[in-house]
Amino acid sequence: MTDAPTLHTDRLILRPHRITDYPACRALWADAQVVRHVGGMPLDAQAVWFRLLRYAGMWSLLGYGMWAIEDRTSGTFLGECGLLSAERGLAELEGVPEAGWVLGSQAWGKGIASEAMEAVLRWADAHVDAPSLRCIIAPDHGASIRVAEKLGFMALVDRMLGDTPMRVFDRPRRSPSA
Repeated sequence: MTDAPTLHTDRLILRPHRITDYPACRALWADAQVVRHVGGMPLDAQAVWFRLLRYAGMWSLLGYGMWAIEDRTSGTFLGECGLLSAERGLAELEGVPEAGWVLGSQAWGKGIASEAMEAVLRWADAHVDAPSLRCIIAPDHGASIRVAEKLGFMALVDRMLGDTPMRVFDRPRRSPSA
């Protein structure tokens, strides 16, 4: 696979990133409120550009990756979600795809992350050969922890990622019909 498949939900389109998403991605990753639990520091233009290129590379090399989340009615870019391999140096993530989601503040508190990730997980259960998926969330990020638990992730272990505490969550692979 060289490109993300397009997934549809009631309210969303999950699609491959496009070069034209760069300004929206820059705004997303430059927002201090958005990144406070995801690395803690806004990203500069070059870091966002490399992130966008990395998304295409994951699909090309791994057969999975991140999707752009688009509002189905308006076409507005709402954020990103999907699977990644980030080589973070955490033993619990080695050889296991990592689930992740990040939304702009306009999408917070509306069930968008859950709806998008439910589609991603259905796709992953059918197409990704892994015994489970994992995600990492800052222990004080209650909203993302609630999303993870709603999606069937369970806390596995607390670890430090550099100087930052992280909780690793695990979700066993499900039968695609489940």
